[in-house]
Amino acid sequence: MTAFDDGAALGEQDDREVLSWSLFGDAARALAQQIVDSGWLPDVVVAVARGGLLPAGAVAYALGVKAMGTMNVEFYTGVAQTLTEPVFLPPLMDTHTLVGKKVLVVDDVADSGRTLAKVMDAVAELGSPSRPTQARSAVVYVKPSSVIKPDYCWRHTPRWITFPWSALPPVSPLVPQEETDAGAQQA
Repeated sequence: MTAFDDGAALGEQDDREVLSWSLFGDAARALAQQIVDSGWLPDVVVAVARGGLLPAGAVAYALGVKAMGTMNVEFYTGVAQTLTEPVFLPPLMDTHTLVGKKVLVVDDVADSGRTLAKVMDAVAELGSPSRPTQARSAVVYVKPSSVIKPDYCWRHTPRWITFPWSALPPVSPLVPQEETDAGAQQA
């Protein structure tokens, strides 16, 4: 399994959408502005982990919303590799606190849209006729293949996206200084 987007699965010649950290900041502010301009302001922001964690935090800050939660969902197991269906992973969010609230669900991308749809369905099941839960969704990117149309999105693209938080491999242990010095002395 590839733990980061090294480009190998798609080939070096592919056409990619590359999101820089700076552009990500612009995207988060633009999403927040869309939400404010719509007149609908959330009580709580729910991140779809892992990809939605950073966008959700940035959008929540831009909106001035302090209440946040996380739903851990696994669907992608590697670059362009998925499970048959998205699944919730522990720890599970205590969703009873969302009843009667306005909930903004945030993810990085609605690619197939199946992960976002699963979370939106789970939130929609909350509440009651006397205390309905309202939910809307926001993503940085949406692809034409998405089964769900997010309420707010920054950009549409058919291309593979390289996000700044997944562009580099996971950090691995450093070689202890003694081993580095010993190797240099032997050379």
